[in-house]
Amino acid sequence: MKIDSSEIASLIKAQIKGYEQELKEDDVGTVISVGDGIALCYGLNNAMLGELLIFPHDVYGMVMNLDTEDVGCVLLGSDYEILEGDTVKRTHKVVEVPVGDGLLGRVVNALGQPIDEMGKIEYSKTRPVERIAPGVMTRKSVDTPLETGIKAIDAMIPIGRGQRELIIGDRQTGKTAIALDAIINQKGKNVKCVYVAIGQKNSSVASIVEKLKEKQCMDYVTVVSSSASESAPLQYLAPFAGMAMAEEWMENGQDVLIVFDDLSKHAVAYRTLSLLLKRSPGREAYPGDIFYLHSRLLERACRLNKDYGGGSITALPIVETQAGDISAYIPTNIISITDGQIFLLVDYFNAGQRPAIDSGFSVSRVGSSAQVKAMKEVAKGLKIDLANYNEMLSFSQFGSDLDKETKKVLTHGKILMEVLKQKQYATCSMERQVIELYAVKNGFLDDLETKDVHPFLDGCYSAIKAKHPEIIASLIEKKAFDDATRDALKAAVADFKEGFKA
Repeated sequence: MKIDSSEIASLIKAQIKGYEQELKEDDVGTVISVGDGIALCYGLNNAMLGELLIFPHDVYGMVMNLDTEDVGCVLLGSDYEILEGDTVKRTHKVVEVPVGDGLLGRVVNALGQPIDEMGKIEYSKTRPVERIAPGVMTRKSVDTPLETGIKAIDAMIPIGRGQRELIIGDRQTGKTAIALDAIINQKGKNVKCVYVAIGQKNSSVASIVEKLKEKQCMDYVTVVSSSASESAPLQYLAPFAGMAMAEEWMENGQDVLIVFDDLSKHAVAYRTLSLLLKRSPGREAYPGDIFYLHSRLLERACRLNKDYGGGSITALPIVETQAGDISAYIPTNIISITDGQIFLLVDYFNAGQRPAIDSGFSVSRVGSSAQVKAMKEVAKGLKIDLANYNEMLSFSQFGSDLDKETKKVLTHGKILMEVLKQKQYATCSMERQVIELYAVKNGFLDDLETKDVHPFLDGCYSAIKAKHPEIIASLIEKKAFDDATRDALKAAVADFKEGFKA
């Protein structure tokens, strides 16, 4: 068979012509199916993962699946008016959110658009919501405390700037209360705060914003809300948007505290998306990459070294457990990603021990590196005292005749538990915590009734503030005890004790 060269040339020319035509048409595709906030599009051969697509009626979508035949896309708006056969176009951009100081004091949605009826947000820069976490060489070890103002946390489970500390417990055990107190305690400490509400009720978010306004804290806080009534794609995007906003401040050398409330609902939103995109379900029907989802989010929280500005992001993710089961899939995932956890117990909460922190299960993997020397000194041995108390308490229920040493441990533990009780929105300064813990550690309260513990602590701090301001000034300035301060504090507490007993 003879091959005609002119035929080959014309065939190649036709193919090249078709390829050029294909290149031009690659930016436009067709919707082949739509429903439940998911659209499958044909013809977008060069679409990128995470790219924004524009649909009719100015609805945007984000590419999440790249299949051989089509592109799976989640819609960031209503799918009611989008029909099969509609044209969809590429934007050549990934999802970005506005960043900068213009967001402070505002409530925004997962796309950074204002939802607080306070007008337009002024910004000059946007950042992609997804980005690779800073590398090991750009980071610095955690050694500066981020004080929450909660005695039980600052003493036993200290949090440092750049740390990721999980708050975990059943519903209605005070998880959000701890995060809110931590935000309120950053007032005047030059720390920006981002509160991300995922799948919460609108009324809950509104009451949190009102409380922050009441405490005059909104000037350094940004609230990112993706409520339960919003679509799964927006709930999925919310924490990444909040993290992008925080990163802008971190890279400008500032310290940021970010709260994710909560990542259990975030995991559920991602599971919903994945199942609708026909991804394979795994354990508890979550997709296989659910661990990677949260690890790539939380790895972005860190402390940068001086060469990179020295800023930090401290992350407080919240996870809800079912009947205290911390061995479930999502809790174990996030425990293994974070640098420790604060575990809240229902029994403690119902018994009036608030914050209901279980000192046995709670841990900070940064430890005393994130404490000042004065706090380190008075907090030493607290966890052991509480562990001994809890052990003796269960043991003493079976016997009535207790020896002197056991009674002493029980009395001291009972007083210590009372000292660690704290009302919500009543945060304590570092120097006050040090004074109170010094008094209880050295046995000044062991002969008091539990009802007299808080009046004693309030009165003692007020007396020292009025009569011995040099003690407080020394603790604020040096953040450590010298012999003179230690002796002066011991004498001041003993002196107050005499008057209190009388």
